[in-house]
Amino acid sequence: MGFLKGLLIRLGSTALAFWLATLLIPGITLDSGSAVEAVTTLLLVAVIFGVVNAVLQPIIKTVGCGFYLLTLGLIALVVNGLLFLLTSWIADQAGLPFHVEGFWPEAVLGALLVGIVTWILGAVLDRD
Repeated sequence: MGFLKGLLIRLGSTALAFWLATLLIPGITLDSGSAVEAVTTLLLVAVIFGVVNAVLQPIIKTVGCGFYLLTLGLIALVVNGLLFLLTSWIADQAGLPFHVEGFWPEAVLGALLVGIVTWILGAVLDRD
């Protein structure tokens, strides 16, 4: 039960973070007709983002280890922005009404905001 609870907390906090990103960052839009459609879209985009990060992030960190060391980890902002933009592209291909205009500043700031919000919510909500 602990695994399922943690997964649902991460999914909900990521969906909430994406919703905040659509509210706070111009260029990140969610064009839904109803609240149910918006929640469904945000949950699906959170799943897409989780799968993209789970699959690509370890590969990128392994291959780009030298860049991470050379830039003292700042390349992570670029990588996370690109993964955020990839999530938007996949959501568009799936017909979801979630869109990120471009890499800078929308995707980079969106990834940064989603990362910070999910970290805070995960710390607060994941209490046993």
